[in-house]
Amino acid sequence: MNPKEKKEEQQILIEKVLTEEQLNTIFKIREDVFVIEQEVDPSEEYDEFESTSTHFLAKIDGQPAGTARWRFTDKGVKLERFAVLKSMRGIGVGQELVQAVLNDIAASPESKGKKLYMHAQLDAMPLYAKFGFKKVGEMFEECNIQHFKMELYL
Repeated sequence: MNPKEKKEEQQILIEKVLTEEQLNTIFKIREDVFVIEQEVDPSEEYDEFESTSTHFLAKIDGQPAGTARWRFTDKGVKLERFAVLKSMRGIGVGQELVQAVLNDIAASPESKGKKLYMHAQLDAMPLYAKFGFKKVGEMFEECNIQHFKMELYL
């Protein structure tokens, strides 16, 4: 059964990462998507913000499917590291991750009135636009991948 058929039968579950085991799982997803598939240098993928970010793990039928994180910065609230495993794409995992992250940010009193922003890969921009994010500024390159900054105020 391919993942696209699973959508009718299985729920996409989004968990806030609370354990080291979950953290290792999301790092493996990011390695598969960013380091292996998109050829991002591992030194650029993992950073000093891992311990201060709020991470999420998406699962389908108990199987890891995707991840994302958010964190406070001096510019507002940054959403980042959205990754869905290739075999799990096209069935709504990305949308569920964006919604879970936005819900979590909205539930945080410190986020009130702050700008939400991200560096969006071109292919993912339509997904973020569905949630009201707007493109800001010129296209730029990050880790040899084209991006636009996108912003939203809750």
